[in-house]
Amino acid sequence: MTGTAPRTDALAVLAAGVRFQNPIVLAAGTAAYGRELRDVIALDALGGIGTKAVSVAPRAGAAAPRVAEASDGVMLNAVGLANPGLDDVKRVELPWLAQHAGGARVLVNVVGSTIEDYATVVAGLTDERGVDVFELNVSCPNVRAGGMEFGADPTTLAAVVRGARAATTRPIFVKLSPASADIAASARVAVDAGADGITLVNTMPGLIVDVERRRPALGFGSGGVSGAPMLPVGVLATWKVRQAVQVPLCGVGGVSSADDALQYLIAGATLVGIGTAALRDPRAPERVVRDLGRWCERHGVRSLGELVGTLEWPS
Repeated sequence: MTGTAPRTDALAVLAAGVRFQNPIVLAAGTAAYGRELRDVIALDALGGIGTKAVSVAPRAGAAAPRVAEASDGVMLNAVGLANPGLDDVKRVELPWLAQHAGGARVLVNVVGSTIEDYATVVAGLTDERGVDVFELNVSCPNVRAGGMEFGADPTTLAAVVRGARAATTRPIFVKLSPASADIAASARVAVDAGADGITLVNTMPGLIVDVERRRPALGFGSGGVSGAPMLPVGVLATWKVRQAVQVPLCGVGGVSSADDALQYLIAGATLVGIGTAALRDPRAPERVVRDLGRWCERHGVRSLGELVGTLEWPS
């Protein structure tokens, strides 16, 4: 499916030296590698496309069922970072996406089981056509540290970012968990280690119980909560991190309307990710882009950049 991307300068934003035609990106994990959505979403109408995770070796992922709906607009998932692995993504998926993304930028989501895995994936894809940004998912378990998330330990987080930084000159964003004890401090560690931007936030841990079977609704047991309840969580995290670092931020969580996206922008984000809402309604991302343009016209906003970080906190 193709569409006409908004070309108004009001919607264009600059993040880590990369120009996005608008701030709306498909959040990693919800858009696969673009191919699966080509008939339902006008990819070229978006600002960017976050790919499904890429690991060094293929991952089978978690046991089915992998997705459950808690209530209207609330989803729980445990996909287990399933993906075909670095070689297949490089050979099959990214060449297709480079041909079909149009004006949308490509953000490659990177995962690993060890610190070295992140650098290996980044190094393997850094010269590929159409790759604009790397996004490091540091909510993965570090197998050498007993399963502790990479982002949970400052020393480990810094090592992951430094390794990836040494492997590429392309921009690197680091995606942080809302469960972080001090998400602003984690952002500072990532930036000091070489990150060009921060993505806020990943999903929150949660559990849905199938009351008839008295078992978890997901095959893995627990999963990540996404959807509407994540909006205030992500917006607050964005505001906190904006006070701590001055790199571009990508706000993710609970966005289904232009008003939601504007909350992130005003709180300090330059980019805004849409995930669960796009799964429920594939037209949602394009609608948000269109409504952002209309909002700018109504309010005489010549550039969305004028809004970034303009939140006035109560004194």
